[in-house]
Amino acid sequence: MNILRKILYPVAFLYGIVISIRSALFSLRLLKSTSFKVPVIVVGNLSVGGTGKTPHIEYLIRLFKDKYNIATLSRGYGRKTKGYFIADSDSTSQMIGDEPLQFKHKFFDLPVTVCEKRVKGVEQILKDFINTEIILLDDAFQHRYVKPGLSILLTDFYQLYTKDHLLPVGNLREYRSGANRANIIIVTKTPIVLSPIEKRDILLQLKPKPHQSVYFSYITYGELKPIPSTTKIITVKPSSALLFTGIANSYPLEDHVKRTISAVQIMKFADHHEYTLQDLGTIKFEFERMMGSNKILITTEKDYMRLRNSEFQEFLASLPVFYIDIEIAFHGEDKEKFNHQILEYVRENLRNH
Repeated sequence: MNILRKILYPVAFLYGIVISIRSALFSLRLLKSTSFKVPVIVVGNLSVGGTGKTPHIEYLIRLFKDKYNIATLSRGYGRKTKGYFIADSDSTSQMIGDEPLQFKHKFFDLPVTVCEKRVKGVEQILKDFINTEIILLDDAFQHRYVKPGLSILLTDFYQLYTKDHLLPVGNLREYRSGANRANIIIVTKTPIVLSPIEKRDILLQLKPKPHQSVYFSYITYGELKPIPSTTKIITVKPSSALLFTGIANSYPLEDHVKRTISAVQIMKFADHHEYTLQDLGTIKFEFERMMGSNKILITTEKDYMRLRNSEFQEFLASLPVFYIDIEIAFHGEDKEKFNHQILEYVRENLRNH
């Protein structure tokens, strides 16, 4: 922990007092949590970004979409709008945020909505899409005005919340004890090969409660996909690449690209970075300085959502820009157990409804 963060301990202490008071107000029901008749599933974390919420939401969408009518609700982080919006073919990241836009891009028929006030958002979804059977709340673990039927908490394998501290000393939005509200804890971004000893050690650190299930997931990577506007298509394996990202934790992607391409240069921007033409100019300058004739630019699917603006298309058309989409998978029997637990929760609650 660096010196600056140690200096910020008094700020973290004050922040913790505020968080504790807020939590107590919800526990005493002085602040109201609203329940809904349809199954509401929250996916979130204790830390600030980087645990893999988006691919886990997408996993749930794939699990449900052929069985139930589902809708997603996000805050729409980074958007320039306010209030409730329904994503459509004309939506941009400035209108709804990059993560909801990615959901809509992949699952066009899915009702994708954003609203910073989640209670209002859920109520509006149930009015606009009256056949909705399941609502997935993206990044709403701390948004306690909605009482979810099932809470899924994500924690990074390499940055477990048990080893972290409150903001601004660490990256935690609330005390570690907040994890007790979760029904399911998923340890994300694990190595593809995970030993039973490693699992046991993590379980000893997490100390799950009797009501909690713990699962382990890892990232799988798709093929390189050219962005639609590019005219520079590489037909042979690239010898070098410039990887630029604006996501919280890019280290798994960096490792993956380095395993597949011999020479990789990395440019990092802040999480949810809103790209400008100046940024693209800098990226192009660094790219042109690189050696090699079959070099490419690589970014994430989430970053691509922020690059789809019309003002960037002409600029990007002259560059070989590719993005990689990702999915999550579970280790061993975790997939079957996780799917069973989720589907049982939905079936039971729909029957009760």
